[in-house]
Amino acid sequence: MEASEVPVGITLLKYNQIVKDVIFCTDELQNVWVTAELSDVGVNRTGHCYLELIQKNDKTGVTEAKLRAIIWGSTFPMLKYKFESVTEQKFTSGIKVMVKLSANFHEQYGLSAVISDIYPEFTLGDMVKKRLEIIKRLKADRIIDMNKSLEWPEVPQRIAIISSATAAGYGDFMNQLSGNAGGIAFYTCLFQAMMQGTETVPSVLEALDRINEHIELFDCVVIIRGGGATSDLNWFDDYDLASTIAQFPIPIIIGIGHERDTTVLDYVAALRVKTPTDAAQTLINKGTAALDHVDDLSKQVVNTVQNHIKGAKEQLTFYSATIAPSAKNTLEKSRMKLEKYLQALSPTVHGRLMASHTELKLAANKIAQNARQKMQSEGQRVKALEEKVEILSPRNTLKRGYTLTMHDGKIITDASMLKIGDAITTHFNAGAVASTVETVKENEKSEQ
Repeated sequence: MEASEVPVGITLLKYNQIVKDVIFCTDELQNVWVTAELSDVGVNRTGHCYLELIQKNDKTGVTEAKLRAIIWGSTFPMLKYKFESVTEQKFTSGIKVMVKLSANFHEQYGLSAVISDIYPEFTLGDMVKKRLEIIKRLKADRIIDMNKSLEWPEVPQRIAIISSATAAGYGDFMNQLSGNAGGIAFYTCLFQAMMQGTETVPSVLEALDRINEHIELFDCVVIIRGGGATSDLNWFDDYDLASTIAQFPIPIIIGIGHERDTTVLDYVAALRVKTPTDAAQTLINKGTAALDHVDDLSKQVVNTVQNHIKGAKEQLTFYSATIAPSAKNTLEKSRMKLEKYLQALSPTVHGRLMASHTELKLAANKIAQNARQKMQSEGQRVKALEEKVEILSPRNTLKRGYTLTMHDGKIITDASMLKIGDAITTHFNAGAVASTVETVKENEKSEQ
């Protein structure tokens, strides 16, 4: 363009009108089936549904495409019902859909798309496909039945609960458990977790990790949530969460949906129940069954004891009726037999007694004779000893002119036993003399 030329421009409105004409005149942009993910779904007061369609990279999760869309209020109720009745999922953000789009361009608001129809089978197939892929992987890893194969405690009473503290389902569970008719005591501990939204998986995994740190304190785990949109259950279709539950060391009960709802967790948990209330009732039933078993055993023991007592009484009655005559008869037979033995043994016994009497008399005479001889001999020996003692008596020694000197009650046999000034007593055959030692003279000892 030469410097002297002045460009001629058009207004933005005019430009947008041209774009609009191009878009509406291009058949490839009208009534086209497009697959995408719903985002920022919202309904205004007039009933129009505004949302965004996005496409993410399967590997990185980065959004690669985005388009504003609208479902007019005259169409939205019908499409919503169609989608939810087939998929049993809420029409909300985060799910993949196939919708029929027509490009729309407004001079003031720019490009958007109008959704005129939806193919719910695509969404259903995508959810089922994802779930089947997870189940297939769990089977390939050979862990899908591990939690199911665990042995249940006879009475599981120590319960770890994963739920939201404010969830109605948690309240229903606790009310059912605490108000059981059998009066069975349960000990519960709540591990709080998000039960819907993007934080569902990490928060439940964190709760399971905390339980596992104190696994010896619990008999089983109960994962529960109350009612709500079925689409919220899609968060539980996660391989990591399913794998952790499948390999958990104690049984896990899953009660996170309605009877018609199913998640991957239902395939790996030890037990799947319809509602939180059913989870509580299952635990109560196990306790009641154990009590019934104990009651049955008690009745069996009582019946057995009663039967034994009855049999013993009957036997005692029989013995009471028969033992007296039988004993009397036995005693009479024994008496007669004893008399017969006595009659047969009398001559022999009499002879033995007479012989024993003669032998005893002879032995007695011999003992008496030996005793007299022994006494006579001992008497002579004693007399000899008396004579010897008499001869050796100190008195007889004194009679022969000897004296006996004593000091402090001791007999003095050597002069060395005394010292000058000691008082001594000298005994004679007749009388004694007291004196004091004035000199002490010892005999000279002969040299060896």
